[in-house]
Amino acid sequence: MAETKVSRVDQGHTKIRNVPIAVTPEGFWCCPSPVMFQKALKAQNLPNNERTPKPNNDSTRQKVSIVFGDPGTSDLKLFLTGKQGFSVKMSVHRTVLIENSSFFANKLSQQEPPLSCLQIGDCEDVEIYLDTVGLMYCKEMKQRLIKQSVPRVLRVLKISELLGFQRCIESCLEYLEAVPWVGEEEEEKVVSSVLRVRSDNTGVTPVLKRITSEISYPLNDTLANIMELVLKSNEERGRREMKSLVLRLLRENNSPLGDGSSADVLNGSIYNSCKCCLGSLLILFKSASQPGFIDQSMDSRGPVAKQIALEADNLLWLLDILADRQAADEFAVMWANQNELASLHPKLPTVSRHLVSCITARFFVGIGRGEILPSKDTRQLLLETWLQPLIDDYYWLQHSCRSFDRKVVEEGIGRTILTLPLEEQQSILLEWLGKFLKAGDNCPNLQRAFEVWWRRTFVRPHVEQQGSLLQSDSMTAS
Repeated sequence: MAETKVSRVDQGHTKIRNVPIAVTPEGFWCCPSPVMFQKALKAQNLPNNERTPKPNNDSTRQKVSIVFGDPGTSDLKLFLTGKQGFSVKMSVHRTVLIENSSFFANKLSQQEPPLSCLQIGDCEDVEIYLDTVGLMYCKEMKQRLIKQSVPRVLRVLKISELLGFQRCIESCLEYLEAVPWVGEEEEEKVVSSVLRVRSDNTGVTPVLKRITSEISYPLNDTLANIMELVLKSNEERGRREMKSLVLRLLRENNSPLGDGSSADVLNGSIYNSCKCCLGSLLILFKSASQPGFIDQSMDSRGPVAKQIALEADNLLWLLDILADRQAADEFAVMWANQNELASLHPKLPTVSRHLVSCITARFFVGIGRGEILPSKDTRQLLLETWLQPLIDDYYWLQHSCRSFDRKVVEEGIGRTILTLPLEEQQSILLEWLGKFLKAGDNCPNLQRAFEVWWRRTFVRPHVEQQGSLLQSDSMTAS
């Protein structure tokens, strides 16, 4: 608390400045407007070149005082001095201060005869101190606080705590419970300020309920429910925006649940969603691969094609989440083993199936970037099962899928191939070469991977052989 003492202010060294005041409906004063207060502060700090500077001590220091209130009915002079020397003289009423403030009650009740003057020095926030004392005269504080900003009310709350002004503390807490908090920074300031209030104050809990829950809900269940709602949505814009938002939020905090076991539970929930989507996709592929499906009317084919695109989009989103969480290796195993789905792939019209190849492309990109690290057998099986369907859909992917980045995908495919043993690299790349020479731009361009394989196959053995011969000759000569 600021320093408090009984004293007189020597009027010989104090400038008295009258400023406009606001009068409450009850007829009492309240603090001057912040604008007028700041003008007084500014006036105090203006340089005075006409006078010789005086020594900087308490007896000679120039002070600016603000006199307001009703001197005729007041029975106490309250002097506030800020840390920069700014002083305020207040004409107040002893009974009002004692009734509203435990701090003033303690200071004033102990004095006999009653004090006529009380000085409080080294105030950190004189302006808000004035405002808070003025609120002691208001019956309806809500009407005063509702016009204030959150930062200003937090300052009032702090001074009210220092003064033991319980009625104002409760009003500030009621205000903070109802008003919106704008931005994370303001929210943190509100929470930290409210947490400093005594825990026995009944107004604290309602404010904190905005960020904490008394009922303990499993976070995994909540996240799983959110993801299920997104996966089942058919509204394109809502799906797109919420997918992006959830992915970003999970990416910002990759371990939202604290410990590894909880993260494993969440990953398990995501994998359950993957299995459901894969099951639905297989059923849709079987339906769309039936003889005569392509000859059906658009009204019959349209819903199936739309649902295939939806499930493919769901799987791609789940893969993005798992890749960000470094937990997509098992999904790579699941996708590599979708032999039935891959066998049905050529039987569907390209327009209906090509989005499924985006999933394969995302796996290759993830492996090429080191985000997904499946075993050698899984990488090889992934290429054997899904590279040909990807090549078959490559034209459509380039021209009908806006999110498809050809260079990134081709780099991912090439790097995936180059992680295999040299014999497997040769087998896959020679098969690719025959297709590339026929299809050109309608086939992935894996020339960079081909160059690496070429050097590994033809150049490196020759260099190593030459190195061995040189080493042998030097040993013979020695």
